[in-house]
Amino acid sequence: MRVFVMGDIHGGYKALVQCLERSCFDYEKDMLIQLGDVTDGYPQVYECVECLLKIPRLIALKGNHDDWLDDFIRKDLHPASWNFGGKGTLVSYLEHAGKKGLFRATGAGYKTSLQAADIPLTHRAFFASQHLYYIDEQHRCFVHAGFNRYLSLDKQRPADFYWDRDMWSEALHCHTYQRNRITTRDFFNGTNFKEVFIGHTPTTKLGTDKPLRALNILNLDTGAGHRGKLTIMNVDSKQYWQSDPLPELYPQNYRYI
Repeated sequence: MRVFVMGDIHGGYKALVQCLERSCFDYEKDMLIQLGDVTDGYPQVYECVECLLKIPRLIALKGNHDDWLDDFIRKDLHPASWNFGGKGTLVSYLEHAGKKGLFRATGAGYKTSLQAADIPLTHRAFFASQHLYYIDEQHRCFVHAGFNRYLSLDKQRPADFYWDRDMWSEALHCHTYQRNRITTRDFFNGTNFKEVFIGHTPTTKLGTDKPLRALNILNLDTGAGHRGKLTIMNVDSKQYWQSDPLPELYPQNYRYI
């Protein structure tokens, strides 16, 4: 069995399919660890979830955008946070619910006819069961954003796992300026993960649409929610495959998150 890890999808179903095809992913034999943020951005969130549900060996992690949708499902209230890419999610589920009616309420998110009951039960279960993090048998940690490196994982707030950016920014600093003076054990204060795989912070902000490494942290968010590409990586070999740039796949729907 091969193990793959995939970065933030953000509604880019066409990119998801390209990554699975280009990596020759075997649905029956291989495992996929998806780092979260399936939702928001491009308008095929529904199709993305349907595709992921077909993978028996799937580890799905919770991203901050996924948490917003899960919150909507639980409360049936449209979060103001959907100003940050939520239109893609709304368009996708409105279309599959056979509904129309989407417009922006200035400063307060979206007013729409979408209701929590319009989200299929299988999709509701998918978002309710996403993991905050995953640690494999080789002590490799997979998490959407990061965590407080000064605390053990059981002491973290749930939101830390899908919001924290300090771990990555501090690792970049140490990798650049203290590369020969700090060990990964020192950086994680004794939590000796072999590797940590994250998304959440696009590498495109650092001028590249390729995965980046800082110390033993690998960032696979290569900007699929923006101008970049979706990335899937073989966890063991570190070989990776990428989709075409998302604006090329969705020229009529391109927008920033």
